[in-house]
Amino acid sequence: MTDTAEIGERALEVTPRDAEVTPRALEVTPRDAEITPPGAEVTPRGAEIGSAAEAHEWSGAVVRDRLGIRLTTSPGSLLPVDALAGLAVRRNPRRAQLLVSRVLAKHVPTPPGLAIGAGRLLGATAALHLGLDGTPEPSDLEEAARAITGWLAGSAPRRPEVLPLPASPPARTAGSGEIVTLGYAETATGLGHLVAEFLGSYYLHSTRIATRVRPFGAFEEEHSHATSHTLVPSDPERLARAGTVVLVDDELSTGQTVLNTVRELHAAWRPGAGSPGSGGSTRDGIPAHDDAATGGGPARRRYVVASLLDLRSGQDRARFDALAAELGCDLGVVALGQGAVELPDDVLERATAWLAGSAGHDLGATRDDLGTTRGDLGTTGDDLGATPGDLGTTGGDLGGMGGVVHVDVQAEQVRSARFGVDTAGPHGTRLAETALASGSAAAAALTRAGVPRHARVLVLGSEEHLALPLAIADRLASEPDADHAHAPRVLVSSTTRSPVHAHDEAGYAIRSAVTFASHDHAEDGAPGTARRFAYNLAGAGPDRSGGPFDAIVYVPEPGSARAHLTAPGLAGTPAEGEPSVTEALAREAGTVVVLHLDAAPPYQEPMRGPVFGSYPPDDVAWLLKDLSGAKLEAPAHEREAAIQSGRASYAESLPQEYEPSPAYQALFHEALAESKHRIARAVADVTEQVLALRDREPVLVSLARAGTPIGVLMRRWARHAHGLDVPHYTMSIVRGLGIDRNALRYLLTRHRPEQIMFVDGWTGKGAIARELAAAVEAFSATDPGSGRARLSAELAVLADPGHCVRVFGTRDDFLIPSACLNSTVSGLVSRTVFNQAIIGPHDLHGAKFYRELADRDVSNEFVDAVAACFPNVMAERTRTRGAEAEPKPGVEPTWAGWAAVERIAAEHGLGPLHSAVNLVKPGVGETTRVLLRRVPWKVLARPELLATDDAGRLLRGELAHVLLLAAQRGVPVEPVADLPYSCVGLIHPQFTPGATGADGRTVLDV
Repeated sequence: MTDTAEIGERALEVTPRDAEVTPRALEVTPRDAEITPPGAEVTPRGAEIGSAAEAHEWSGAVVRDRLGIRLTTSPGSLLPVDALAGLAVRRNPRRAQLLVSRVLAKHVPTPPGLAIGAGRLLGATAALHLGLDGTPEPSDLEEAARAITGWLAGSAPRRPEVLPLPASPPARTAGSGEIVTLGYAETATGLGHLVAEFLGSYYLHSTRIATRVRPFGAFEEEHSHATSHTLVPSDPERLARAGTVVLVDDELSTGQTVLNTVRELHAAWRPGAGSPGSGGSTRDGIPAHDDAATGGGPARRRYVVASLLDLRSGQDRARFDALAAELGCDLGVVALGQGAVELPDDVLERATAWLAGSAGHDLGATRDDLGTTRGDLGTTGDDLGATPGDLGTTGGDLGGMGGVVHVDVQAEQVRSARFGVDTAGPHGTRLAETALASGSAAAAALTRAGVPRHARVLVLGSEEHLALPLAIADRLASEPDADHAHAPRVLVSSTTRSPVHAHDEAGYAIRSAVTFASHDHAEDGAPGTARRFAYNLAGAGPDRSGGPFDAIVYVPEPGSARAHLTAPGLAGTPAEGEPSVTEALAREAGTVVVLHLDAAPPYQEPMRGPVFGSYPPDDVAWLLKDLSGAKLEAPAHEREAAIQSGRASYAESLPQEYEPSPAYQALFHEALAESKHRIARAVADVTEQVLALRDREPVLVSLARAGTPIGVLMRRWARHAHGLDVPHYTMSIVRGLGIDRNALRYLLTRHRPEQIMFVDGWTGKGAIARELAAAVEAFSATDPGSGRARLSAELAVLADPGHCVRVFGTRDDFLIPSACLNSTVSGLVSRTVFNQAIIGPHDLHGAKFYRELADRDVSNEFVDAVAACFPNVMAERTRTRGAEAEPKPGVEPTWAGWAAVERIAAEHGLGPLHSAVNLVKPGVGETTRVLLRRVPWKVLARPELLATDDAGRLLRGELAHVLLLAAQRGVPVEPVADLPYSCVGLIHPQFTPGATGADGRTVLDV
């Protein structure tokens, strides 16, 4: 079903379809009446547009008169259509008219408070439609609507905010799944952010910018100059699983773009998506960041279209009803202005004739002085150094007003909403907070440039980058702070890629145009290859009130290269002969301040040594977040209590780092000397298999941290034996929580899925192999786009005593020296951590780098010692003509280790099998981990490995380090005949802090 929420006189509530009501004190045009008959003014009674002294003609009158286009306002419209928009003519054969919004801050320089107020009011109407808690009182919305109407009529409100943000974001009280707000590029990206911020929802916008991120989907806007939209959320699962999607656009004429979007989004809907067993929306199997849902997704997905204007015909509205019925979803529409657009049959022909007759006057010079520039356009003047408050460095001539000033803003990297951002919650950021540093930097630069307090200043956004410039303008327009006594009259608008006919006549919405070369990496061209535009800069708006601007603060996309901003159009392209954006803007204002901000990548870039980890930088790229400054360590008994009682995952904290005794260090060196050649052979065997399985182009992805040194060794073998430079990353996987999906998504922006091979040190019972298989399956099922080339969960290990994988170096259960130690043999990096208090929704799982243990680090000693054996292994393989690289049918996984673990758990009364198996850690490596990190109960071992001579010395040394650790911790070692592993470690099940009894519950928790 579709529904239209309209605001009534006595209360703001959702009304039945076709019911129409009108808010108090808001005058609207009767249904089907012309907004502005020829010669009539459209200002509300007693109001004036532009200035208090002179009323101006409606900025759609010229198009109405020349093309016969009529706008009407429906009874029940919250605001009059003509108050919200004027009309211009597109240079587009698909659609003649352009509705030019007066509150969008796109084509018309607009007071920032007006644009923010309109966006928040639209967000409030969406919240009302959804029935969310925390929506302002009806009287507040009515007052906001009156304030906007008055502001459009020339009377700015007294209070600074038309509608404040709610103290408790409505979206975070929703009980029907996460709400996602989606804004349409390029005009509605800022508006969408305002709506999302009012709701407190996750937000992203469509884009036409080329990115590395795999597209979630795409849809067409058939009437647009650039028709294709792409969705590139870095976490596509949040969009896929959302129970409610709010679609934000500046206007609905037919609604076809919305219908295209809804079809695309609904096809990708994954209600309750998450890791296996999650029972609802999760990230890696636990409740997702900032997810207000208390359970699974709703039976029907809800789509709400929030638009400044809704001008759909009755036939168009019927198509919305039909699509909702077809898909089985709810599809509602809310708008500030509701009405209709009436087009003559020959409107395209009329527009074509008009444009043909005005060729040469359009998109050209808009001021007499366009042939010259003001001030010094170069950036080679004296370096001004840091601005007050160390806000950044500037360049240019600041000797009085004039010139182009470049300011490098010292602030956190800015994340683009095209990749998805949270607007509320523990990891959310509001626009006003993001704009603090930039607003102060702009104010400082204007002051240093000599721009006076009474100056007219335009903050100019860049195409899809609208929201932050709007917030910067709002900060500049607010009261001056103590450091910068500068509060100019500020307006805000944006550049665009859309060519619009500029016509300098009262009653036309686009009075002037500035043209320049592109500086972005768009899907349709590189920087300098296309034309871009900015409108209404010459006279500060369609009514030309106030005169030209004294200064322009240009806010390009964060990360924009300065060279692209200052370069003219490239020869042989449509932009040939066009000036750079800085040169074009300098012709329009006495001073131009360009704010340079750093862009946050869609995914965190991997770290390398020596910045993180002690391996050489070529050996491994760490796909982890550096948590070195966080306090995460806790005593083993406290961690065990929290883990087994279910209060916390073992991945939320770290064990206290074990510092080996001299005797234990000696055991490590003895084990390394004894086993290095055996390990080298296993490394060669498993690497050759991987090269064959991945067509000699593998990407090694080791599972931190046991897999990390093995991945390093495999990379070194590929280089030694074949001269191959094999990429090696290491990433996190956590039993019970799953794999780091952000790390996977990063990998898939750099490599083909079929190249990836996961790597680990060894298998015990195969829990990680199972976890990996389930996690990759869930990722492929819920991450849109991953199905085009399925990611394989194949796991290659050095040793597979549990018979859990088919790609391995050996199945012997022997001591791998890297299992003896913790961080000091794994690049000085801790076990991985996933704690939502410090890991944000766009972060990778984390780990600590223990730099303070550098004097005890043997990480490189271990891999160097094994790699030194490679020449001998090469010689052996040459003599024997090598082994078959492909896995043979006889070595397929049997999961014998898992069966043995279940038997051991039952024999020792460890409780219900599904949980008891987690207390059994088979194999030398896993037993070592129990003794180092957990609360051990006992160790089981093969009798022959415990045999001693008459002097009490072990006849075989495979378990020497295990026996030493067990003695240090007072853990009994029991011989068990026919044990399928060399040894098995048991975590204490009862009568210890946090341990569980036979019923699986905590017996003692202190």
